[in-house]
Amino acid sequence: MPKKEEGVLVHEGADQPDVLTIIVPCYNEEPVLLQSAACLAEQLQKMVEAGLVAQQSKVLFVDDGSTDQTWPIITNLAARSGSFGGMKLSRNVGHQNALLAGLSAVQEGPCISIDADLQDSVAAMSAMVEHYRDGCQVVYGVRQDRSADTLFKRTTARLFYRFMTIMGVETIEDHADYRLLGPEARKAVLSFTEENLYLRGIVPLVGFRTASVYYTRTPRLGGESKYTLFRMVTLALRGVTSFSVVPLRMIALLGVSVFLLGLVSILWSVVDKLFFQPAIGWASLNAMICLIGGLQMLALGIVGEYIGCIYTEVKRRPRFFIEQTT
Repeated sequence: MPKKEEGVLVHEGADQPDVLTIIVPCYNEEPVLLQSAACLAEQLQKMVEAGLVAQQSKVLFVDDGSTDQTWPIITNLAARSGSFGGMKLSRNVGHQNALLAGLSAVQEGPCISIDADLQDSVAAMSAMVEHYRDGCQVVYGVRQDRSADTLFKRTTARLFYRFMTIMGVETIEDHADYRLLGPEARKAVLSFTEENLYLRGIVPLVGFRTASVYYTRTPRLGGESKYTLFRMVTLALRGVTSFSVVPLRMIALLGVSVFLLGLVSILWSVVDKLFFQPAIGWASLNAMICLIGGLQMLALGIVGEYIGCIYTEVKRRPRFFIEQTT
């Protein structure tokens, strides 16, 4: 029979708990790192005492080329406690690649990825591990609502998910990169070798049994968000160009539509010449030329994005270099 222990459901007679690794990508997180480490260590200890994870479980900080004191803080934490580990990348390679570096360092058991600002509730980790022990290989952390966001943030987020759905990219709405991956799911994710990495789109592709845990997002402990509007737009473009050819098909459809419009315009010009008094329409002609020219430039830009992705893929350059580990 299951019993309740410290607010967590524990199954008597269950298998021995697995070693859990909490992966925390960090980029200039000096203002929040000590507070975040304390919160994560406390949550990890709760799960150990509840029998959900093994005593050897730890927090792995991945320094994504920070320019402040992030790495010295990580090395100090690792020296003081075996619950912390660190990995320093040689340069800033972006959040997705830093997260991938952390996944590649995990040796056994499940792993949970979470941002260093801990706006994602660490208390949800217990429920994630429960789902994993029940057989789920992928557990998504999903926000219950966006009431804490500004109107602009809520609007752009909704537009982002709608846009990705229209483009045919499978995503989990209101889920970022707070998730648990079991060993099989982690190996499957690491088998993807593309350079234009978009983990939010890759994880749903691996299959396996999944579950979702809902939580309320909290304010940042300190510092400022590293995900600017420009970075979010860049991430959206990466997601679309990596997983969808819908924009290319839209270009073809647009080309056919403009061609048909041109045929109609020719027929109307002939009818107008034969039966009506034609009027000189420089303004309309100029507008049509600008419209078609703009559409052509837009089409070239979209095709250019795909060519750029192909260019980076065929070079097969390493996605990151590890400079130092604790």
